[in-house]
Amino acid sequence: DVQNIDLMNLAGFCRNCLSKWYLAAAQARGLALDYEGAREIVYGMPYEQWKTLHQREASPEQQTAFAEAIRKVHD
Repeated sequence: DVQNIDLMNLAGFCRNCLSKWYLAAAQARGLALDYEGAREIVYGMPYEQWKTLHQREASPEQQTAFAEAIRKVHD
């Protein structure tokens, strides 16, 4: 039920980040996996299906919190 932007605001990473880390670990071990396959593992279904079923437009508050978090990282 948690949106990716909420994960970014709370934890500093989202499911897409986790998918990239998962993919890098698989490739480091010589496992055949692509980014979409890693996303499917993390999301529990194909990404496009997850987006259709669960992703909502980020609220202005979520967008502001995200922008502030990014600014803090780059300061």
